[in-house]
Amino acid sequence: MNTKMNQCIMQGIAQGDTAIIESFYRHNLCYVRNYILQNGGVTADVEDIFQEALVLLYHKLQRETLVIDVSIHTYFIAICKNKWRNQLRKQRKLYYTALPIENPDTTTTLFTETKELQEEQQRLYQKHVMTLGEDQKNVLHLFLEGNSMKEIAKIIGYSEGYARKKKYEIKEYLRQLIQQDPMYKECISI
Repeated sequence: MNTKMNQCIMQGIAQGDTAIIESFYRHNLCYVRNYILQNGGVTADVEDIFQEALVLLYHKLQRETLVIDVSIHTYFIAICKNKWRNQLRKQRKLYYTALPIENPDTTTTLFTETKELQEEQQRLYQKHVMTLGEDQKNVLHLFLEGNSMKEIAKIIGYSEGYARKKKYEIKEYLRQLIQQDPMYKECISI
């Protein structure tokens, strides 16, 4: 998406321009709906997550602190996906599932994944999780079970800040391993 169009949409949302907000809504709703419904949600969840994400985006645009290098649509969909995963984690519905391995440019295309592709991504994820050390697996497992960083720090014996840093480093390391795997390139080219 060109930056001028991106800027126009961001300005319109920040100013409360009804036409731009409605167009933005129509453009993004199907992607968000598909993602949430395919990942254990219901229609009411779609509406809640979409609304929460839109309010969050609006507030960020109001503060004029938002600087992004992807389209506003990709950014918004990523917000929705993160909010949904956080909600699943809180509800303890998200157990030991794959971390997202897509990049922001392919976010919209991955909403139409087939079951077979999801299973392939899961195998790829699990293959690389098995290469992690026991401490790394433990931190990741506790995180994916929905434990807060405070709980993880207490269980493992780290400070909360160090636990947060370790979790980030583990996720980034895992993401790098996955993205370097030839099978990853096959998964994203489908």
